[in-house]
Amino acid sequence: MNQTALITGGAKRVGKAVAEHLAQQGWNVIIHYNRSAEDAITLVQDLASKYPKQLFSSITANLANSHEVTSLIPNIVEKRGPFDLLVNNASMFNKGDFSATSEQLFDSQVNVNFKAPFFLMRDFAKACKKGNIINFVDTRITNNKADYAAYSLSKKALWEATKMAAVEFAPAIRANAIAPGVTLAPADKDEKYLQELAQNIPMKKPGGTEPILKSIDYILENDHLTGQLLFADGGENL
Repeated sequence: MNQTALITGGAKRVGKAVAEHLAQQGWNVIIHYNRSAEDAITLVQDLASKYPKQLFSSITANLANSHEVTSLIPNIVEKRGPFDLLVNNASMFNKGDFSATSEQLFDSQVNVNFKAPFFLMRDFAKACKKGNIINFVDTRITNNKADYAAYSLSKKALWEATKMAAVEFAPAIRANAIAPGVTLAPADKDEKYLQELAQNIPMKKPGGTEPILKSIDYILENDHLTGQLLFADGGENL
């Protein structure tokens, strides 16, 4: 019987790459989305045609809305039963140093990047009872740059919560994190922009999604690994 994964923000960019990667390895995949309905539906259809013996579906929830967050996993489990892997990939990434951070900006980053994953981890443990949690943090958690203050703090908090979950939910559930660095260009930038950013990191090149996907494989295959952070960032954290 195939294992099933829920990927938040799974319709585009890194989340889509994770969905395609897991599907290729025989997983059933549930794609969570908020505003990317068309992308989610297209991805589900593409995966279903490629892997007809597996199950693919999409589910919508606004991760800034507490009610929608806390009903997400119970709704899935009620319809499909417990699943095996929670990937907290969805995030908000908005600029603002301490002085420029409004309450609205702070809430938007913390609600989606930390509060939602916190309660999804809680509900996964309650409803599914065993399996794996993988949280996407950010290589920024190793420094104190304030240009994305609320975003960085939300990711620092998520890493701390990952360790707490690893302790509390063991041994039935393992919780680990991945910290990407220079991965994909923003929607309004090109590859040249990414190459220029990468000149500031030891490996001097963007990683793309491959280091992230290999990190997921390592976490899933190593059943003695919990509470750990894998930097898929070309050494940027150094």
